[in-house]
Amino acid sequence: MSDPNSHGDFAAAPSVDIDVPDCALAIGAHPDDIEFGCGGTLAKWALAGCRIHHFVCTDGSKGTWDPLRRREDLVAERRAEQIQASKILGGEGRVTFGGWVDGELQCSLVERSAVAREIRTVKPQVVLAHDPWKRYRLHPDHRNAGFLATDGIVAARDPLFFPEHGLSPHRPTRLLLWEADAPDHLETISEVEGVKLQALLAHRSQFRSTMGIDDAEEEDTVAQFAGRMRQRHAEIGARFGLAAAETFKVIDRL
Repeated sequence: MSDPNSHGDFAAAPSVDIDVPDCALAIGAHPDDIEFGCGGTLAKWALAGCRIHHFVCTDGSKGTWDPLRRREDLVAERRAEQIQASKILGGEGRVTFGGWVDGELQCSLVERSAVAREIRTVKPQVVLAHDPWKRYRLHPDHRNAGFLATDGIVAARDPLFFPEHGLSPHRPTRLLLWEADAPDHLETISEVEGVKLQALLAHRSQFRSTMGIDDAEEEDTVAQFAGRMRQRHAEIGARFGLAAAETFKVIDRL
């Protein structure tokens, strides 16, 4: 997990809080990426009646520091965690798993077709995803998941891409990219910050490797993680007089 809400170089006057969409689709590289990147925004929208959906590209099978951990066990655990996190955010647990091997995600026509199919099936007004143009990004899955989102939107909107889907084209209204170097939009999350944290804590397999929680039974370490997240959200919002926020780059000419 990289820092999905690093402050970046804000636009002089970023926009704040788009109208709540009827349906939103978040596309993440791994289980837990969506919760880190836009969990508060999804929780807020779900509370207002938005139907939220997750598309997780990889199987999360590299997400451990234990070299003896059985791959199939970790994959099953992370799927269950992701479904639970989606429900905590206010979704119906509808998570589509691409199932591609963690660390080996490609941006080929096969993956693009799957993402376009999901967009045509779900018909979201808003898509949320990793910013693939983030500078100095190390993890290839985050980069490729971002490009799959952008490329999938183009394919989903135009009828001559993947006609074998047998689905009508669909053009979302907006794309919100988290992890952006130059964010220009804020979504306030103060009322649902606790929900985002609960959803993150559903990913117990990632406590040590991602969240810095060495002992899941030790309340202090869990509280320290929650405190770090709250401080990050507060620092983002404080620059513009908001209590807590998540940041995005908005693309609205899709």
